[in-house]
Amino acid sequence: MCGIIAVLLQQGHAASELHEGLGLLQHRGQDAAGIVTCGRGGRFFQCKANGMVRDVFEPHNLANLQGSMGVGHVRYPTAGSFAHSEAQPFYVNSPYGIVFAHNGNTVNQDELRKMLDSEAHRHINTDSDSELLLNLFAYHLQSTGKFRINEEDIFTAIQRLMQEAVGGYACVAMLAGFGIIAFRDPHGIRPLGLSKRRAEHAVEGGHGLDYCFASESVVGDALNFENFEDLRPGEAVIATKTSLTRRTLVTIPEPNTFTPDIFEYVYFARPDSVIDGVSVYRSRMAMGDRLAEQVKRDLLEAGEQIDVVIPVPDTSRVAALQLAQCLHIPYREGFVKNRYVGRTFIMPGQSVRRKNVRRKLNAMALEFSGKNVLLVDDSIVRGTTSLEIIQMARDAGAKKVFMASCAPPIRFSNVYGIDMPSRNELVAHNRTIEQVAETIQADAVVYQSLEELIKSVQSLNPAITKFDCSVFDGVYVTGGVDEAYLRHLENVRADNNKVKKAAQNVAIAAQPEAETTTSCSGPMNGAEDIGLYNGWSR
Repeated sequence: MCGIIAVLLQQGHAASELHEGLGLLQHRGQDAAGIVTCGRGGRFFQCKANGMVRDVFEPHNLANLQGSMGVGHVRYPTAGSFAHSEAQPFYVNSPYGIVFAHNGNTVNQDELRKMLDSEAHRHINTDSDSELLLNLFAYHLQSTGKFRINEEDIFTAIQRLMQEAVGGYACVAMLAGFGIIAFRDPHGIRPLGLSKRRAEHAVEGGHGLDYCFASESVVGDALNFENFEDLRPGEAVIATKTSLTRRTLVTIPEPNTFTPDIFEYVYFARPDSVIDGVSVYRSRMAMGDRLAEQVKRDLLEAGEQIDVVIPVPDTSRVAALQLAQCLHIPYREGFVKNRYVGRTFIMPGQSVRRKNVRRKLNAMALEFSGKNVLLVDDSIVRGTTSLEIIQMARDAGAKKVFMASCAPPIRFSNVYGIDMPSRNELVAHNRTIEQVAETIQADAVVYQSLEELIKSVQSLNPAITKFDCSVFDGVYVTGGVDEAYLRHLENVRADNNKVKKAAQNVAIAAQPEAETTTSCSGPMNGAEDIGLYNGWSR
């Protein structure tokens, strides 16, 4: 999962707004961050590297990112992605100079790669499908053969991309000296929205509006943009200083017309965001209401006693509090969180996640000792974190430890941008609920049903008739996903885990001398090849 942002200002310094926006999207990716801006004459300026936003960008770097429009990205590692060269945004000089950032994943990468090689004759340097999408877009723009393109040419290029790329993707791009382009896959799986504000100083001939595109509405709110609107599935938007043009380019037939990823509401998105008309906060309250009924049926009516409800920080707090209020059971904060350790779900490698659980959380014995405890979490993925947390509760003196999950059992791979490609890594895969409880050493596990989870989100926007629930039900709405593809993903993941582990060992051995390497350069002329700017030759 990644976070993307693009801003176009009438006047001003886009980099400072992009930097603040990326900080608000840090929860979506902690592996790498990058910003590319466009200044006078269509020149690009960039700063990107592996690491957190606070580590990648320093005041002097931001000051060098000139221009009133730009694109930013935060990412976490997925299968096939590890090298520094894959920090985004990506850039190609031909045609016209294009910067590109992407959230999601395509499922026909091999097909696209072969086409770009054999027909487009475009070199793909990394394993990232973001580079594939960028070059696909560039290829279709170049096929116009024009010295200068117009909005119709851009829409046509994006439409062809959407017809060829299968998967879930939200993309922002910047065309040198032209403007910002944003589009969302025809199923609307990955989120992306647009907000506006009145510019303080409008340029001559401009319409006086600044624009911000972002993965979540909270970015626009914090930057004083207003009227956040989600891009529709299959829609593309072109923003310049003189116009804003929107067009739906591809429409998927019913019933799969619009299928946003329900896991955004369960885990990824910030609670203060609104995605596709649904308040993430309210959806988690609804999950707590419905999970309370499941806990009542599975535990309380079966004779179990619960003395206290304790959330697993932070994502599950809203649901846990609502559940406790519904069941009239005391709610307590039993874990103190070290906020300087990242989200364990998106950390690269199982052993790293396991070690960081106890660095991240500390159990307060006062809230556990001698009690039957119900722990509430947003989901149970690999089970590693749950196992460690349950053991911490027992070490703190809990008599019984029950685990309740706001999400149903996760039994299938995600192929649309969430790092869960291996089914064998999922604790619920080929296991019953009782077996899951035994594996994570809980006295019992209570899962929200898929039907109730869907109702929790759908109740806040009945216009959404279907969600992508593939991690729960194994139904991939885009098609193109079969057993051979899933096995291929699992093999890729296994190979990359070996590479990552070796790299981590090298990094640990070299830690006393290690420093963060940041790729910052400027200017990058949009009409020139930037060659070795990122450590590789085109």
